[in-house]
Amino acid sequence: MTDTPHRPGAHGRAPTTIASAAQPRTGQNVKRILVTGAAGQIGVELVAALRARYGDDAVVASDLRPISDDHGPALILDCSDAEAIDRAVRHYDVGTIYHLAAVLSAVAEQTPLRAYQINIGTLLNVLEVARERGCAVFTPSSIGAFGPGAPRDGTPQDTIQRPTTMYGITKVAGELLCDYYHLKYGVDTRGVRYPGLISHSAPPGGGTTDYAVDIFHHAVRHGHYTCFLRADTQLDMMYMPDAVRAAIELMEADPSRLRHRNAFNITAMQVTPARLAEAIRKHLPGFRIEYDIDPVRQAIADSWPIRIDDSAARAEWGWQPRYDLEAMTADMLERLSVRADQAVGAADPPA
Repeated sequence: MTDTPHRPGAHGRAPTTIASAAQPRTGQNVKRILVTGAAGQIGVELVAALRARYGDDAVVASDLRPISDDHGPALILDCSDAEAIDRAVRHYDVGTIYHLAAVLSAVAEQTPLRAYQINIGTLLNVLEVARERGCAVFTPSSIGAFGPGAPRDGTPQDTIQRPTTMYGITKVAGELLCDYYHLKYGVDTRGVRYPGLISHSAPPGGGTTDYAVDIFHHAVRHGHYTCFLRADTQLDMMYMPDAVRAAIELMEADPSRLRHRNAFNITAMQVTPARLAEAIRKHLPGFRIEYDIDPVRQAIADSWPIRIDDSAARAEWGWQPRYDLEAMTADMLERLSVRADQAVGAADPPA
C-alpha cells in the first residue's frame, strides 16, 4: 500500500465550489455520486438514502468487498489505489465523493500503522482526484478527534484537539487536510464529527461505541448482554437515519453559510450502558446486562467527550436530530424483532 497520492494530468478541470450532491438528479448530463466504503455501517444506509433522494443510477456504491446490489451501479474499489479512484470518477462521471473507507477506533489501536495508511493515505488520494476532477468531498470525522485535554462536557466546536489514539490522530489530520484542500485549491470539502452511531442495517465495524449496537442484537436474541465499557461511561450517540441525513443535508447546504466545513460537531443524545439498558427494559422487562471491562476500549472512551456542543451545525446549516433515546430504542427493537422472527420462520421446515 502506498501513501503517496496519485496526481492526474496537470490540466484537470477547476474544482467546484458548490456541492454537486445538491443538484437534482434529472437529465443525462448530471454528475453522479461515488460512495467509498459502501458496505460499511454508514455506507449501507447512506447509499440507500442517496438513491431514494436522487435515483438509483445516480449513486455508485464501492467497497473493497464485492457488493450485492441490484439497485444501482457498484464496483470493487481499493482507495489506496489513486489511479483506480480516478478511473472510477471518470468512468461514472462523478461530481461528489462520500469517502467513508476507514479503520475504526478499536481496530486502529490494534494495527496503528495500517490505520494511518488507510485513514490518511486513502483520503489524500480522494482529495487529489477531487482537485483534478472538480469533485466535492464529504468525509466523516469523529468525537475521537478530541483528546483528554479538551473540555469533556459541552465540548466546543473550536477547541484543543490532542487525541491520544491513532484513530483520533488520523481524524484530526483528515480535518486539516480537507481544510487545506479547500483553502488552497477550492475543493468543496465538508464533514461532520460523528458521535457513536447505532444501526440495525449493518454489523459494528470495530469501534469503541459498538456496544450500543451489540446490546440490541443480544437483547432480542438472548435477553442479556455483557458490556465492555463501565455502566456509567457517557458518550454522545446518534441513530443512523439521523447520521445519514446529516451528511446529505450538509452537502446540500448553501456554501456561503458554512464557516467551519471540516468538521462540524453533531450529536443527538448522551448515553451510558446503564441508561441504554434501562431504555431496553421498558420494552423487554427481563433484559439483563453484565460488565466485563475491556481496558483498551475503556481508555479510549475515557479520552472522549461526554457531551459535545453542536450549536455551530445548528446555526450554519440547520442541523436538528429527529431521534432521541426512547424513539431510537423503540425503532431498533421493532426492526430487529421483525428480522429475528423472519429468520426463525425461514428456518422452520414446511408443515
